[in-house]
Amino acid sequence: MSKNTRVPGYMQSKAARNARGIIGDREIRFKCSLQNTILDVLRGRPGWQEVPGPNFQQQNMQQNSRPAAGSQTSTQPPDGKGNKTGSTGTTPSNTQNSPATSGGKTGTKPTLSSQPAGPQQQSGGVPNRIGDGDWDFYWCDREWLHQNYDTMFLHEHQKILHFRNHYELTRKNLMVKNLKRLKKQTEREQGKSEGLSFDFHPTTYELPSEYHIFVEEFKRNPGITWIMKPAAKSQGKGIFLFRRLKDITDWKKGEYQPLTDTTREVPETYVVQRYIENPYLIGGRKFDIRIYVLVVSYNPLKVWLYRDGFARFSNTRFSLDSIEDAYVHLTNVSVQKNAPDYDPEKGCKWSTLRLRQYLSAKHGSEAVKKVFKGIDNIITKGLQSVQKIIINDKHCFEMYGYDILLDDDLKPWLIEINASPSLTASGKEDYELKFGLLNDLLNVLDLENRLTGKEKRIGGWDLLWDDGPVLADDGNMECTTNGTSVTTANSFLGCHNDRKRQLREIYTSAQAIKKT
Repeated sequence: MSKNTRVPGYMQSKAARNARGIIGDREIRFKCSLQNTILDVLRGRPGWQEVPGPNFQQQNMQQNSRPAAGSQTSTQPPDGKGNKTGSTGTTPSNTQNSPATSGGKTGTKPTLSSQPAGPQQQSGGVPNRIGDGDWDFYWCDREWLHQNYDTMFLHEHQKILHFRNHYELTRKNLMVKNLKRLKKQTEREQGKSEGLSFDFHPTTYELPSEYHIFVEEFKRNPGITWIMKPAAKSQGKGIFLFRRLKDITDWKKGEYQPLTDTTREVPETYVVQRYIENPYLIGGRKFDIRIYVLVVSYNPLKVWLYRDGFARFSNTRFSLDSIEDAYVHLTNVSVQKNAPDYDPEKGCKWSTLRLRQYLSAKHGSEAVKKVFKGIDNIITKGLQSVQKIIINDKHCFEMYGYDILLDDDLKPWLIEINASPSLTASGKEDYELKFGLLNDLLNVLDLENRLTGKEKRIGGWDLLWDDGPVLADDGNMECTTNGTSVTTANSFLGCHNDRKRQLREIYTSAQAIKKT
């Protein structure tokens, strides 16, 4: 481990870390294709050693010049989710996403483009092939996995990010298709009433394949607002709102034209959704909720839910008068940070703890209980919709970023699911959240073999599903309102996260059990 490695202040001191020595019989060897919070976590973890690779020296140079915890920084081009890839061979830039360039006042107002965006920016290449025994843990990017998974052999001890066909859940068109299929199956087997539990995503059509079906639906509902999204893009790229069919004429003439020329590229897939015109507002502003979900197995399905997340607010008060204004309708940080009055220190985020407290004070514990129970249902139904088609591999794991929107009836809606939620921090609090999130993810994976495997909570992660719903232990009052427990499920999204104390307790308990 580099002597100059920086770790956040709330981690143990370097002296204490060295005193513990190597965990197990040898160091755990890791590789990482990103240069953001995950690399900080891996390099600061006791008993973990980075495997030298093509960009190891470059990464070390950049890491040694990294600012203190909580500062904004970026050293590589993004991979499409705000993550900085460290294995592309591109020239580093120390200015991208810095406060001076991303948080300043631009004085210009972007619009929701009525034209499809160009091809998504891809990384400049993939890392060299890795020897089968060179690493134990690899936080790889999706492009590397797609190009290498089918030809590589993984040893028993190796863990790698992403399941082979994770896109079945994270591409917008495939997500809806799989949810619709599971809904139909549920209605056939359990009745129409059970199908109502899938009523959490807006009416959606895939374009160009379902264009004519969409037109029929459009004509049956005149005057409502629709939103168009590229199926495989992120960060608000290529999104626009419309109310008239002629508003998408230019788009239709360009991307939608039938393939009369066989040499022409296939048109980019879009989804068109009924826009939620009545979002729940706080301070007059729209927001959505980013929720972190960890899947360690699809067969059987085993799911962990992280207690901390955040609500992402728009920078401008909500109104349907101007559907072209991105600052009103899109809550993506990549969009909002360019607003003229955006404050990079404060950002536009609330913690889920603060959001839960606000909703409880305004609407009462029963209403909040219903909201978060609905979110649990969205998480599990989404994963169950792809459970039988995801290529399950015991070496793989996935950390999803669910984006949930509340309407003014407090009904949660699924907007999208991200396979690579951004791990680049927008400020000090965001960095601390993501550092704890990722550190606890490694605790759940437990490559050091220090836990019993029967834990229901590890740090900030709570076991939500283990081949069936997981119930909270009797008397668990960790998330209460007016002295009353708000849930019986082992779900504590937005509840108090005393992760460091809890980790000390479970490791002490696990050590005692193993000794006996």
